[in-house]
Amino acid sequence: MGTPFAYTSFVAVGDSFTEGMSDLLPDGSYRGWADLLAARLAARTPDFHYANLAVRGKLIRQIAADQVDAAVAMSPDLITLVGGLNDVLRPGCDVDEVCAALETSVEKLAPACRQLVLMRSPARRGPVATRFLPRMEQLFAFIDDLAREHGALVVDLYGAEVLGDPRMWAEDRLHLTGEGHERVAEAVWQTLGLPPQSEWRTPLPPHVPAAWAARRVADLRFTSRHLLPWIGRRLTGRSSGDGREPKRPALLPYEVLSASPTTPYEAPSEAG
Repeated sequence: MGTPFAYTSFVAVGDSFTEGMSDLLPDGSYRGWADLLAARLAARTPDFHYANLAVRGKLIRQIAADQVDAAVAMSPDLITLVGGLNDVLRPGCDVDEVCAALETSVEKLAPACRQLVLMRSPARRGPVATRFLPRMEQLFAFIDDLAREHGALVVDLYGAEVLGDPRMWAEDRLHLTGEGHERVAEAVWQTLGLPPQSEWRTPLPPHVPAAWAARRVADLRFTSRHLLPWIGRRLTGRSSGDGREPKRPALLPYEVLSASPTTPYEAPSEAG
């Protein structure tokens, strides 16, 4: 088996999932799987450069318009593109239009880098995912076809049962926890052919459900803090990413701080 390629530069393209929500740091910023992956790559490659163009709330046509050409201009070794799930979760979505925007993006990105990585996005198991499953399956099948045609790699996060576990999802039920992002970073790392540091598909320990009253309180908190504001934005045509710039808009050297959490996830020994 040959030595894995030493990636010297990485550009991440996408929405809130790639921005890093809800892997919250003490200073109020978000880390996320892309930052974790960049830290790992930087630790093994001198003069490593990283850009993260992802912005929360973006639909695939916005990603294609605002991020793809910028990523192409950077000509990095590695590009990740994750998008489209925000679209398919919206009423009235035309999945064919989503796939067309993805195809246009991949046609530009694939020749501009040494390796393009696509993903079958994770989803929290439950009635919402079940309702939109036909759309998601159509999107994921198209992503597989694009990867075969353009030599891209696909990370199947949706097929990993552990990433559907509700405990892997933050209070907003839309974004992974820090633990979930760590597993995604490991999944991409392994897909790139790099030596495994953990088994990212390991299930969580058995879970004892909260009492009925505690679940209802959590439901009410979710509705008031997250669901109603989300509905309000949809009704008024606003997005959580309006006016927001990418957190790393330029391909710059990435310094690995000693405090950077780059160690792999280890399953807890007790049920949460």
